[in-house]
Amino acid sequence: MPSHPVPRAKPIDLARFKLSRVEPAEGALRVGIVAARFNADIVDALLEGALRTLAAHDVRGDDVVLARVAGAWELAQVAQAMADSGEIDAIVALGCIIRGETAHFDVIVNESARALMDVALKSGLAVANGVLAVDNVGQALARCGGEHGHKGEEAAQAALETAALIRSLLPDDFDLDGELDGLLDEFESGAPRPGPRR
Repeated sequence: MPSHPVPRAKPIDLARFKLSRVEPAEGALRVGIVAARFNADIVDALLEGALRTLAAHDVRGDDVVLARVAGAWELAQVAQAMADSGEIDAIVALGCIIRGETAHFDVIVNESARALMDVALKSGLAVANGVLAVDNVGQALARCGGEHGHKGEEAAQAALETAALIRSLLPDDFDLDGELDGLLDEFESGAPRPGPRR
C-alpha cells in the first residue's frame, strides 16, 4: 500500500492533456514460456495459469513454445536463446524461490530478475517475470490462485500487453532495399563519392 494514497473521484480526462496514446497492435503473437522444475508443484500451478490466460487470448498450440529448466538461475539463459531465435514475440519466465537459511536466496532472486531484465532490454521483446520470491510454501500457494491472485496468469497477461505495445511502436515497413539499390547504382556509374569531412 502506498504511503500517501491519492484519492481519485473520477477518471483522468486524457484528452485535456492532448496526449498521443499508444494502443496495442493486433495480430497473432508467438509466446515462449521458460519454466523452472525446482519447486515443480508451485511452478506447474503458475504454468497452468499462464497457459489458461494465453488460451483465453487465442494464443495456443504452435504459438506457444515451452522449455523447462532446472531452476530460476537458468531461466534467463534459455529466455535469451528464445529471443535470439527471432521466432518469439514475448517470453514468460516462471519459477519459485523459497527463502532458505543462507544468503543464496538473495543472490538467486536478485540476479535472476536482473538477468531477465537484461534479456528484455537487449532483445527488445516483452519478458514477463513470473518468478515468485517467497518466505514459505504458504506464501507461494497464496500467489497461485489463492488470496494474492495468480502470478502465472498475471505474467502471461503482462507479456501479451507489452508485446502488443512494442509491436505498435515499431514501423510498419522498414525496408531500405530500394534506397540501397539506388545508392549502389550511383557508385557503379562512377558518380562522385562524398569526400572526407573536414
